Amino acid sequence: MKTPFLIAALALSTGSALAQADTITPPPSSVGSNISQEYQGPAPSTFQKELVGPLLLLRAGNISADGRSVKLPLYKGQMVDGRVVWYILTDTTDQGNANALGLNYSAKLNYGNTGRSARPARLEKDGSLTFLRGTVDFAPEHAVTPGTAPNFFPPSKFQAGGVGDRDYSPLISITNAGGHIYNAPIVAFDVSEDRINNCDSAPNHDLVHDKVLKICPTDRTVTLQMTPGFSFGKPNMYLSMESNDPVVAAVENVTLAPALDDVLVGRDDGAFSAVERLFTIVNGPMGLNNPQRQGLNSALGDKAPDGPLNILGGIPTVATDYSPLWDVNVGEWTADAISKGYRSRIIDEFQYLGIVQKGFITAPGGKKFGSSGVIVNCPIVMRLL
Repeated sequence: MKTPFLIAALALSTGSALAQADTITPPPSSVGSNISQEYQGPAPSTFQKELVGPLLLLRAGNISADGRSVKLPLYKGQMVDGRVVWYILTDTTDQGNANALGLNYSAKLNYGNTGRSARPARLEKDGSLTFLRGTVDFAPEHAVTPGTAPNFFPPSKFQAGGVGDRDYSPLISITNAGGHIYNAPIVAFDVSEDRINNCDSAPNHDLVHDKVLKICPTDRTVTLQMTPGFSFGKPNMYLSMESNDPVVAAVENVTLAPALDDVLVGRDDGAFSAVERLFTIVNGPMGLNNPQRQGLNSALGDKAPDGPLNILGGIPTVATDYSPLWDVNVGEWTADAISKGYRSRIIDEFQYLGIVQKGFITAPGGKKFGSSGVIVNCPIVMRLL
């Protein structure tokens, strides 16, 4: 019998409105075969998680039927002054609790507690958390005006829909319970349960994170839109929640988190690094019906619902160095590469780095390729292959 995740993946790739040319969902393996999909066995990943096939990594979540959103537990905490904090949990340095709660385990987050980058939290007798600092204002109206064609990125005007104060980071350190680090993005702040109780209707994004599709405090659940990308050739879905950069926060439609500035970048494979690398491209192929579509110009100019289709480094079951904090490396195809017809979709870190090494991708403006200094908080949710 096929797994629910395989069925969901197949549903996406067999004629729904979501199955555009640029979707990353794998097609059914029956294409070109003499037997229907129903005669084929379950995906190998159902037998061994490292093998090919769909796999839910953030097991605390439930994937929607269309494969585009995830429902997660909604937690309620408070600031020291009593203001309500609504948040989710996605990753932790506590491997035992990661297994127990269905979270992603990330050893690298142990090194994310530098400067303001992790908010102190205290565990109370009732099981709630009290946060010592870091707040978010969701009232700003999200806005992005693309630049002038063909350079749609960077945008000419931008505003993130959620803005954290200088002490806001999604990371927390529970000071009286082992000092473990958790990835705990705030999805609503200083608002009562009845004002955000949108279990069956669209939420008010003046009060909640812009990626929230439904929020149900009475059931303690929240449904969030996912973003597609690639890791070592494997398509995946992740949550995009925060960035330390105002432009990226607006383009990604996430919360601006200034305290992430204190996370060290540029050393993702070195000792004591809290980050993994994410690779994006500015001027990739454009056109919603183009199977090679990719990049920031396309995300803005094509108004692509799948975004730029970024390339991520290591994710769980693929590598051991996963972190939800991604050090953004921004690349640009050179005029020489474009004239030679080399520009295409990239789906693997080493494929990308090989092209950089040959000089066909540089940092924007022909500058030396490397870390942009931008961090995005993107917890992985599921692997599609």
